Amino acid sequence: MEKIQFWKLHGSGNDFVCLNGSLPLPDLSPKQIAWICHRRLGVGADGLIVIKPTENAAFRMVYYNADGYEGSMCGNGGRAAAVFARMLGIGENRNSFMAYDGIHHYIIHRQDDEESDVELTMNDVHQFKMVDRGLVVNTGSPHLVLFTNNLSSVDVIGQGRNIRYSDRFAPGGINVNFLESNEKGNFLRTYERGVEDETLSCGTGVTAAAIALNLKNNHERQIIRTKGGILSVDLHREKDHFTGIRLRGPVSFVFSGTLDRIIPELRDI
Repeated sequence: MEKIQFWKLHGSGNDFVCLNGSLPLPDLSPKQIAWICHRRLGVGADGLIVIKPTENAAFRMVYYNADGYEGSMCGNGGRAAAVFARMLGIGENRNSFMAYDGIHHYIIHRQDDEESDVELTMNDVHQFKMVDRGLVVNTGSPHLVLFTNNLSSVDVIGQGRNIRYSDRFAPGGINVNFLESNEKGNFLRTYERGVEDETLSCGTGVTAAAIALNLKNNHERQIIRTKGGILSVDLHREKDHFTGIRLRGPVSFVFSGTLDRIIPELRDI
């Protein structure tokens, strides 16, 4: 097998293995992708991104969760993909890409070896459902946002997994976000389906949290702190419709390398 070159980037701690789909790549099975993303057996990442040529935009982003299966929209992954494309000489600092949920526009406000500052448009949101302690909303991926008063003590993995796999959200499941808002700011922790773990940050989750906060404080800019960093969301609400949603935060290149081999089949990992 020919070696596969990869690049690793992260957006606010949400990390991704990135592949250049303009080059010949083998057809990777879900188990092989899961092996690449495995933090002990492989490179280690929350997901894998392949950017491919397309006629409708600078590139097409195909996103796979760490479980090896193609996922829905990933906000931080989209921001990382924009930087990765520029590293490959694809697109400009202001451009667009095609994703699972359609076209997304992006602006790379700053790009250097240390860190880039990337803004990404998210799709308009016209539906959400208020629930006890929060809301359910699809921001490219389905999210439950729950307000809490003591975020540091929340069992994000245990509670998140129970909710994600509950009959209430079957069969597809849901991403579960725990949000604390106080005089010190807004703080978010997320259990991501497909990763099946707490991640340091989740872009579509931050966007969902911004919508929940806007319904409480009516602010059109929300600053949200995650374990992986600070992100901002700008948005406009008219009645129950959210438009002009822009997710912004840092993206960093971590390292690059080559995969000399791909394990063809693995036992359950």
